[in-house]
Amino acid sequence: MNDLEKRVYRNLLKVPKGRVTTYGELAKAAGIANGQRAIGKIMNKNPFPVIIPCHRVVKSDGKIGGYFYGQDVKSKMLSTEGIMIKNGKIQNWEKSVFRF
Repeated sequence: MNDLEKRVYRNLLKVPKGRVTTYGELAKAAGIANGQRAIGKIMNKNPFPVIIPCHRVVKSDGKIGGYFYGQDVKSKMLSTEGIMIKNGKIQNWEKSVFRF
């Protein structure tokens, strides 16, 4: 794991259960300008998905986005944490999003 990945994962650990953050917010927190795609690639190779909650990273429009194990699994994990999802989009978006 390189330094950038460590920085991203450390920031992601700050997102509490029952909240989500965006790829862009996480990129800014890690110091990566316009790094949404880079965050997606880092999330895709998360070595500890149970510990590092990459399922809490979503698109800036409130859509849940991709997940290594599929969107259905991501939706179920988020729902279990209290995030309401309808048609692949997070309800109560502004209350759910965590900003660094």
